[in-house]
Amino acid sequence: MAPKFTTAQEVVAFVRERGIRAIDLRFMDFPGILQHFTIPAEELTEETFREGLGFDGSSIRGWQRINESDLLVVPQPETAMVDPFTTLPTLAMICNILDPVTRMDYSRDPRNVARKAANYLRATGIGDVCYVGPEAEFFIFDDIRYDQSVNCGFYYIDSCEGQWNRGRDERPNLGYKLRYKEGYFPVPPADQLMNIRNEMMQCLIDCGIEVETQHHEVATAGQAEIDLRFDELVRMADKLVTYKYVVKNVARRHNKVAVFMPKPLFGDNGSGMHCHLSIWKDGQNLFAGNRYAGLSEIALYAIGGLFRHAAALCAFTNPTTNSYKRLIPGFEAPVNLAYSRRNRSAAVRIPMYSASPKSKRIEFRCPDPSANPYLAFAAILMAMIDGIQNKIDPGEPLEKDIYDLEPEELEKVPKTPGSLEAALEALRRDHEFLLRGDVFTPDVIDTWIWYKMSREVDEIRQRPHPYEFCLYADI
Repeated sequence: MAPKFTTAQEVVAFVRERGIRAIDLRFMDFPGILQHFTIPAEELTEETFREGLGFDGSSIRGWQRINESDLLVVPQPETAMVDPFTTLPTLAMICNILDPVTRMDYSRDPRNVARKAANYLRATGIGDVCYVGPEAEFFIFDDIRYDQSVNCGFYYIDSCEGQWNRGRDERPNLGYKLRYKEGYFPVPPADQLMNIRNEMMQCLIDCGIEVETQHHEVATAGQAEIDLRFDELVRMADKLVTYKYVVKNVARRHNKVAVFMPKPLFGDNGSGMHCHLSIWKDGQNLFAGNRYAGLSEIALYAIGGLFRHAAALCAFTNPTTNSYKRLIPGFEAPVNLAYSRRNRSAAVRIPMYSASPKSKRIEFRCPDPSANPYLAFAAILMAMIDGIQNKIDPGEPLEKDIYDLEPEELEKVPKTPGSLEAALEALRRDHEFLLRGDVFTPDVIDTWIWYKMSREVDEIRQRPHPYEFCLYADI
């Protein structure tokens, strides 16, 4: 069983007793990539947990300017785990980021935003804790190549399971190529990646992360899902950071690559990160009640908040240009802002697996795994709080298959944004609910919009797309 720590003293003692030789200090950059640096184990003292260690914040995307670059990492004992992938015995810890001059938490540290959101929930008196259970999907590929230059641009993906390899000379080709949209979920040998997913699952458990299930997902070419047991918002964001780290490194062990892009394949399902959500107070689930599908009035108001702010939320929950290649009709993508029990074509589903009030929750299906979990979970919670505080009515549930609706009926159902640019413009207009309690600060909102527009939207806009040559090269 993985050790659990609550104090700096416990961590330092463990390091000395177990022969740990290196300490890996980790933090999430602004867009959502895990960063780290390593110190010898002898350099870790209880003072490190109080004073922190300095690093160059100007080299981290979206953070400090070069003339005010210094920042501090402060390791958090409760996040400590023995790294299962390093040759040298290494203890890894997730850190908070502090300003060395003011000793205040750094406003653009994503983990700080998540912590403030959890604290704001308690300050409102609405609840004590928000539980999150994300279902982060991904692909396991054998090969992924891509490049972009002045005169060319391409990507190439391959997989032993890919339907397109039915006729490849594999000496021998044994078949077992999963048909498009039929990966959910045949047994081996059609599922060629079960052993790798089992290894990922066990590695997560060894790291102290509770896993509920693992399985192949709908798409061909190795789409996978490993579901983590729900946890408190900040702890779950920490776990999701480790989840991606473990999944990527286990895949690498097998000379494969795990890809969390929302839509890497044309014509098949993309990868989502459906988020199961509930708010509790004094040990009671506030989302359980006697309204629609066993929900409470508070839960319905929370759904109302998600719908009212959905366009702005997408800037954090679906934060890449690629995200909007998944958010299109026809692939179980929740582009329609409706709620329903059991209906997976709705943006919010109410799972009906259990009648127990403890298990009552809502499932927000829009997010995808390209999201920075700290920012995404914080934004989702702030939207739900706004819905509860302002008693926002989500409207009537939609029980029909949304894709079978008549055009005039479908036209009445609100939609998610069609592009990252549209989501960022929505965030520019609608972010007051995020600023409450100083959870998201204006510099976080402004920097996020600037970074995404200048580094992603504009960069994609300037470059020809390969399919444009199919359409226009002969004009």
